[in-house]
Amino acid sequence: MELASQKFRANSPELDPLRIGTGWKEEDLGKVQIFIQSTFGDSHPGSGHLDKLVEAAREGVAAAGGFGARYFTTDMCDGESQGNDGINYSLASREMIANMIEIQANATPFDGGVYIASCDKGMPGNLMGLARVNIPSVMVTGGTMAAGPDMLTLEQLGMYSAMYERGEIDEAKLNWAKCNACPSCGACSFIGTASTMQIMAEALGLTLPGSALLPATSPDLLEYARKSGEQAVKLAQMENMRPSDIVTLESFENAIMVHAAISGSTNSLLHLPAIAHEFGIEIDGDTFDRLHRGAHYLLDLRPAGRWPAEFFYYAGGVPAIMEEIKSMLHLDVMTVTGKTLGENLEELKQNGFYERCQKWLDQANEKYGIHMTKEDIIRPFDKAIGTDGSVAVLKGNLAPEGAVIKHTACPKEMFSAVLNARPFDSEEECIDAVLHHRVNPGDAVFIRYEGPKGTGMPEMFYTSEAISSDKELGKSIALITDGRFSGASTGPVIGHCSPEAQAGGPIALVEEGDLIHLDVKERVLEIVGVKGERKTPEEIDAILAERKKHWQPKPPKYTRGVLRLFSDLAASPMKGAYLDYDSHK
Repeated sequence: MELASQKFRANSPELDPLRIGTGWKEEDLGKVQIFIQSTFGDSHPGSGHLDKLVEAAREGVAAAGGFGARYFTTDMCDGESQGNDGINYSLASREMIANMIEIQANATPFDGGVYIASCDKGMPGNLMGLARVNIPSVMVTGGTMAAGPDMLTLEQLGMYSAMYERGEIDEAKLNWAKCNACPSCGACSFIGTASTMQIMAEALGLTLPGSALLPATSPDLLEYARKSGEQAVKLAQMENMRPSDIVTLESFENAIMVHAAISGSTNSLLHLPAIAHEFGIEIDGDTFDRLHRGAHYLLDLRPAGRWPAEFFYYAGGVPAIMEEIKSMLHLDVMTVTGKTLGENLEELKQNGFYERCQKWLDQANEKYGIHMTKEDIIRPFDKAIGTDGSVAVLKGNLAPEGAVIKHTACPKEMFSAVLNARPFDSEEECIDAVLHHRVNPGDAVFIRYEGPKGTGMPEMFYTSEAISSDKELGKSIALITDGRFSGASTGPVIGHCSPEAQAGGPIALVEEGDLIHLDVKERVLEIVGVKGERKTPEEIDAILAERKKHWQPKPPKYTRGVLRLFSDLAASPMKGAYLDYDSHK
């Protein structure tokens, strides 16, 4: 087959001398050219170590007879941006990473790619870019950080911060938690968005089997990166092995079934639809809801479970999860190995993969002074933690397009309730009311105008943690927003309410004292009364129609730059909040 890079060389006489000036040797010019893209940078622990994986991948490319060229799109850190306006850039950064990857890879064509990322927007941004560029490619995930002393992990900082604000702990205890929560590089050590999206990359068939969410300091991770470089060269020399030849609707259904089994982040309901959109495949919140119903939830890791994320690999990782839910998967889908998912799973059983994982688990037991088995981390299918997946999409006159709740992290007391509406037009107003006890049991607290067209769709992490860590409010109120939540969020929190307030969705029309009916099992989120008095559905419709006549969108918060572009073009949260360039046609 004719390689794209060689055809480009023939048409561009300046290319060879410019590459020689960059440091390429003359003999490198005729090799298979591999685009090695990463989010390496000093931005946060999830990307600070990726240069080592880049070099390992480059070695693998060279060993297979290719040449690897390094490109970078450093990502931001949601954790570092929490609590200030920097978090508003988070979701928009996903789109910009995908855009830069498209520019870099298409400006000078390559024959194949290796994409390396770890975290919340770097992972989906790279997967979107990988799909858009669509050259034979392998994804490499950057792994997870170790837990701190007493198995402290970063998502607990929200709890410590809320406890400090309420006077329950002193500043010394808060500072201890801050200084010990991130002891190494890698993604945060819980099943948040970063960990979830690493797992999703493997579940889609775009990584080497068994490679997702390894401990970031493990030598196994470097070896996977090296092998991924080798595989990228092999794929580039094969016919019909582009990402679009591998990823199908069935691949996404597999990923969603794995998402249910791990109790994955609600942010996946933004990212997987956006990635699917790049492949020309349509999935949405309803797809998640349909597949999660009856799905078995098996993974006992934080934030919904007990253990840090490093134990995922020790228990066998994605392959072990897939073995448990095998009857619910499409085993004939293709993967980047050139083999089907079913063939990969059988090969792992033969090549000692699970025995290697057990050795790591034995070492962890010794390190932490515990006695865990694989089954303590990944439950057997017939001993599931839950049997109705982990997320639900609620609908009704409050959220006609849907809203998302992670019911595995929600107290059972809030599965069905009628609550008193307390609307706030910013998170700052809401969290102040929560922390200073101006919110009461039985309230439905709203944070609105925080959707993608409002302020960029930031996370409501600190407010959700303030509520869930409050012994009284955590089981007696709900938080409803058109914003989103951290993958670490727990408690009675409902996000992605669509249409969002800035687009004139019903959430914008809620008034103090409205009665809000929430029913997780029945998938209901609706306004059922006004000023504490029940009304018929027809009466509510008429009241909302009258309120809509007097409603005006807020002036744009951002009038220039990236966030103005994002607020103008972002699709609905339930569709993935990607840049919808057809929206103004």
